[in-house]
Amino acid sequence: MAEIGRLLTAMVTPFNEDRSVNYEAAQRLARQLCDDGSDGVIVAGTTGESPTLSDEEKIELVRQVRQAIPDKNVVAGTGSYDTHHSVQLSARAIAAGADALLCVVPYYNKPPQEGMYRHFQEIAKAGPVIMYNIQSRTGINMTAATTLRCAELPNVIGIKEASGDITQMGFVAAGAPAGFRIWSGDDNFTLPLLAVGGFGVICVISHVAGSSMKMMIESYVSGRNDEARRIHLGLLPVMSALMTTAPNPVPLKSVLNALGFPAGPFRLPLVPLPAADVDRVLDVIRGAGDLITFRTGAHVG
Repeated sequence: MAEIGRLLTAMVTPFNEDRSVNYEAAQRLARQLCDDGSDGVIVAGTTGESPTLSDEEKIELVRQVRQAIPDKNVVAGTGSYDTHHSVQLSARAIAAGADALLCVVPYYNKPPQEGMYRHFQEIAKAGPVIMYNIQSRTGINMTAATTLRCAELPNVIGIKEASGDITQMGFVAAGAPAGFRIWSGDDNFTLPLLAVGGFGVICVISHVAGSSMKMMIESYVSGRNDEARRIHLGLLPVMSALMTTAPNPVPLKSVLNALGFPAGPFRLPLVPLPAADVDRVLDVIRGAGDLITFRTGAHVG
């Protein structure tokens, strides 16, 4: 299959004021993100408020975003804690135009490692799969051994690693077969993961700093380590503010609205960031200067 790309943005889902999906804004955002350096986007992921989206909304997002960025990659979030449902939704997403699937380790029911393996084995029959390991949300870690076992499955093309454990990521990189990709699931781990053999990032900060993230990755890959480190350190405060002020995507979507992009309201149980916190995050963003490449709506400077 075609290369998925090193920089993928986990895209917010814009809503209208009545909290219906704003597909026009989603198309606009997808184009803007790709114009600012992303190789493609993830729709219906955590950043896209996937737990509150119906299957029909997820599939329509794939269709609409596919139309908006025909020459870029569209990855659909289709994983859940129900293997059968995940397989069905994955097949529909591929039929709607998704290039690949992002499937989280099953959450809540906390399967054993063998269950994780069989889960991804079944989903991979529907299309190319990027696994997603994020213990902070699922309650259980997929081990490096299980990841490498899954990496041998046909159609399992990589993993989004958000374990927060660079040693585990290194073991995966050391044992992975050729062509198996490791994307960071935490923006602040992008450069450290590249250093131990990772491929790229499935990114949040790229909503406002896409070109800078692209430059950081390209600088590292071409051996300009000082430049990569400069960008990484310059963006660290923004990465932290977008992830620690409140759970993702609350800070990001609140900030996008403040910057003039019509991201719209949240669906419960998520609620907007308090105005004082929005101002604090905006101050951090302004502090990053030219590394911030967001240019739609209000200016940050």
